[in-house]
Amino acid sequence: MPFKRYAAALVAAGALLSPALHAKTFKWTSQGDISTWDIHAQNLALQNGLHANVYESLVHYNSRSFEVEPQLATSWKAISPTQMRFSLRQGVKFQDGSAFTADDAAFSINRALAKTSQFGPYAVGIAKAVKVDAQTLDVMLTAPNPVLLRQMTELRIMSRAWAEKNKATEPLALGASGSDSFAHRNAMGTGPYILESWQPGVRMVFKRNPNWWGTMEGNVTDIVYLTTPSAASRTAALVAGDVDLVLDPAPQDLRRLRASSELRVLDGVENRTIFFGMDQHSSELPGSTVKGKNPLKDVRVRRAMYQAIDMDTISHSLMRGLGKPTGALVSPQVAGWTEAVGQRQPYNVESAKQLMAEAGYGTGFNVDLACPANRYIHDEAICQAVMLMWARIGVMAKVRTMPMSAYLPMIQRHEASVYMLGWGVPTFDAYYSLEALVQSVGKGGGEFNFGRYSNARADELIQRIKVEPDGGARKRLMTQALQLVNDDVAYIPLHDQVIPWAARKNVELVHRADNRVDMRTVRVN
Repeated sequence: MPFKRYAAALVAAGALLSPALHAKTFKWTSQGDISTWDIHAQNLALQNGLHANVYESLVHYNSRSFEVEPQLATSWKAISPTQMRFSLRQGVKFQDGSAFTADDAAFSINRALAKTSQFGPYAVGIAKAVKVDAQTLDVMLTAPNPVLLRQMTELRIMSRAWAEKNKATEPLALGASGSDSFAHRNAMGTGPYILESWQPGVRMVFKRNPNWWGTMEGNVTDIVYLTTPSAASRTAALVAGDVDLVLDPAPQDLRRLRASSELRVLDGVENRTIFFGMDQHSSELPGSTVKGKNPLKDVRVRRAMYQAIDMDTISHSLMRGLGKPTGALVSPQVAGWTEAVGQRQPYNVESAKQLMAEAGYGTGFNVDLACPANRYIHDEAICQAVMLMWARIGVMAKVRTMPMSAYLPMIQRHEASVYMLGWGVPTFDAYYSLEALVQSVGKGGGEFNFGRYSNARADELIQRIKVEPDGGARKRLMTQALQLVNDDVAYIPLHDQVIPWAARKNVELVHRADNRVDMRTVRVN
């Protein structure tokens, strides 16, 4: 073989071998699991973050600044107050080699508007998406929307042809008898990674997409995500070097992990508030000793249950500083929050007892308290502690727990009298929470208002917030709505989570306020 041809062959062989020689596998774990790979079927933070490895949106957040940046769209402009035009990135391929076009973008956004979609909070105000030409998309609005771009960071794009071929043109209705679809078990997007395998409750494996259009800040070629319910097992795996990151290290292990020369702990305040929701709709609570009426409809009972919770003790003794007590439905990073709104009602058992007596429940009643067992920091333990606190005012709570993959569909079916939920705000704007958690069901929102709270004044404020173009006036309206929620005790806020991540010392990554691992930034040295 002539030397030039031989040298060229060596270069070609080196190019083929180089990815293998420089392959970097990143293994990480948490106690959480996901329910589906259907990108519009269920709105869960961990799940959305994992989906983002494979599926992309038109715009996304910069992981450091949380400013909106281009992704599958390169630019956008308002044609009118109710029409936003997006220019789409050219040359993008789906992972099966097909071209990404405006057909796929329009199909996916309209799919998020389907009745079976749980992504209503991100599609608020969108009437429809319309293809202009192959590389141009118009998003038509029902009214001006000041936070449209922030909402659209979570509206990921699926191949229309792939969905049609696999009979997945509508989101999977999770929890329905016999529900399943190809898109539930498989994934095919434009993103930096390809889903190689998924064993529900065990692991999922991703590999780098060699045809991805973007550039990678990090160097990870393979990702392994492990579901590890046991906190002790997660810590042991990290210490042994079997995983590179634990997303949710046990609070009792943090001191030991911080002291290790091989590990580091990254702390950050999450934009997530943990709270209790209450059934304020049913005429009678299932399993309650009170027959023919619902005690939770009485604001005095709800306030008594609120005041009976000693959040300072829970924060210091149980959470060990990983929860900041709050009286608001949103965290301080969210537009609309103020110190006054965030002020908790005072812990006062005697006042709570008096309120119970005034409401006609001086002897108390039984209630069901549903809690996830594998999602939030000390979620089950918090519920057990609250159960004991409520018993002091005669509210006898029966705690039941289950994995989040089963828990969320259960509370979506309105099968819980009182339930714990954690709510992050990916738009960093209180409208996201108010529309999903507070707006009356059937009034254009309320997708996660599982207690079916309803207040006409709150609905009016939310509608005004939705279209108010003036930023200052809009913030004031959001603050008013949040205060109204407090006054009504529509929910019982508990705390804002403080999130520590524990990693090997050779791992570099960005700690995000939404508790999401952006794999594009991860570097294994």
